[in-house]
Amino acid sequence: MDRYANRFAAGKTLANELKAYLNRSDVIILALPRGGVPVAFEVAKALKIPLDVFIVRKLGVPGHEELAMGALAMGNTIVFNEDVVKSLSISKQAIDDVIKEESKELRRREIAYRGQKEFPILNGKTVILIDDGIATGATLRVAIKALRQLNPANIIVAVPVASISTYEKMSPLVDKLICPLKTRDFYAVGQYYDDFSQTTDEEVFSLLSTPTTHHS
Repeated sequence: MDRYANRFAAGKTLANELKAYLNRSDVIILALPRGGVPVAFEVAKALKIPLDVFIVRKLGVPGHEELAMGALAMGNTIVFNEDVVKSLSISKQAIDDVIKEESKELRRREIAYRGQKEFPILNGKTVILIDDGIATGATLRVAIKALRQLNPANIIVAVPVASISTYEKMSPLVDKLICPLKTRDFYAVGQYYDDFSQTTDEEVFSLLSTPTTHHS
């Protein structure tokens, strides 16, 4: 298999690799929005495990927003890309402004996706963190770092596709990295999906509002 029809199909494939976690009450699935949510939804449904999101915002360099100087995650965790900050001599004021902006956006998304729901307690739990693929791994790295501070027992990252080199770099950062499709000539996550249209805030909210656990 060298590509997926869409994110839901990718989620079904991923669920097969995670069968060991079926019905486990000590496991929670966290998706990186937005693209990770449809993937994670299929996994959560198949494994009958609760689903939530873990929101991470890139801190873009002012004027070059696509270049990340760091990132911000739920729970006010900030991780800096020191090399970028140093090499571009970005001022503290500029960094603070970006953090302020992105904190607002993070909060907006949190409410848009989760409403006022309390964030689940991860202490002692096995967290399965899901995205629709790993390109550079920057967002995932931040998410992993931020999640570690919430004391889960294990962090498992599960993604449908990644480049072999990124896979090898990310593996040591987590307890387990599951990725059914690893490729050498990797340009972008979207090239491994027939349909890679953007997931909307509404879709995220609707999937998160759909129960994935079945209580008999």
